[in-house]
Amino acid sequence: MRATLATLCALALLLFAGVASAVEGDRVFFKSKQAQSAVLTIHAATDLDAMRPLVLDFQQIAPGVSVEFADYVTNDLFREAEQACRQGSGPGDILLSSSVDQLVKLANDGCALQHVSPEARSAPAWADWREEVYGFTFEPAVFVYDSTKVPPGDVPHTHDELANLLRREPEVYRGRIGTYDVAASGIGYLLAFNDARQAPTIYGRLLESFSRAEAVKRCCNAEVLGEVANGNIRIAYNILGSYAYAAYRKNPNLKIVVPRDYALILSRGVMIPTTTGNRDLAARFLDYLLSERGQRVAREQAFFFSEKSPLPDGVDGPAALMESGIGRPIRIGPALLAAQDRILRERFIADWASLIAKPLN
Repeated sequence: MRATLATLCALALLLFAGVASAVEGDRVFFKSKQAQSAVLTIHAATDLDAMRPLVLDFQQIAPGVSVEFADYVTNDLFREAEQACRQGSGPGDILLSSSVDQLVKLANDGCALQHVSPEARSAPAWADWREEVYGFTFEPAVFVYDSTKVPPGDVPHTHDELANLLRREPEVYRGRIGTYDVAASGIGYLLAFNDARQAPTIYGRLLESFSRAEAVKRCCNAEVLGEVANGNIRIAYNILGSYAYAAYRKNPNLKIVVPRDYALILSRGVMIPTTTGNRDLAARFLDYLLSERGQRVAREQAFFFSEKSPLPDGVDGPAALMESGIGRPIRIGPALLAAQDRILRERFIADWASLIAKPLN
């Protein structure tokens, strides 16, 4: 296979850093630290930079295990997992996705193995469905803004304030507001669907304001954040806190606001597909993600937010996110099946698209 320049550069950087892993396209191979005894294959709609510290720490307690990590966008991962389930075979041992509604749909269709994890006792009740889909992160949906372009008086702290800003300053922010394309992004659709249920009146006003401002829509967190970092947009809406904070650490001009009226809380999902060839090893990795050790690594190095910890340094928002009632968890459970109902989903996306302007070229 002919290697691209980007692939060779990425491999060189990893080797220079001393990380025993190899890159090929959207796949990364983490070589075992001792003689290889097994290979765990993870298929994930999750940023590799976030998962890398978790994979490497897992290998500290499982030094004979190599890990193959394949990165997807949410909708592609879902389609591949559905197909593998129908065919009764597939390459993934573990599925990870921010679009937990898609994992719940897979589990409901008989595509997930049940695993009674001894580590689940410390997990919140809203982040476990039938011991088939577990949530292992705590990620608020946040606003991100470019502090060099947005004056302090314009910084929105609630959904209403964002809608009012766009109405008050339509020319200043025309084409300078970014969000997901809900037709292309599974997580974008899930957050929009829950926004509409959580606060329908407020969300309706916000969509109207987005339309007037000709909001820019992109497929995923990384692309929207990239538009902010490049100066193309000034405010990004409904970005997952983990990605936002990682971007802030690289560029402190990108400021983060956890909205003070309500904040959707996502717990990124993990499940073991019925097609796995490594059930015991997959279960061991799932247990690690839920364990105190795994949660500490996730909080300190990977996803940065935690239900039981204050907001990270530099994040503007309520100190007691859950205790105040501002944090609104997206419960992993059968209610999410409504989001995956085909007719309802198509109608929701069509209504959304009718109000949102096309992206800028």
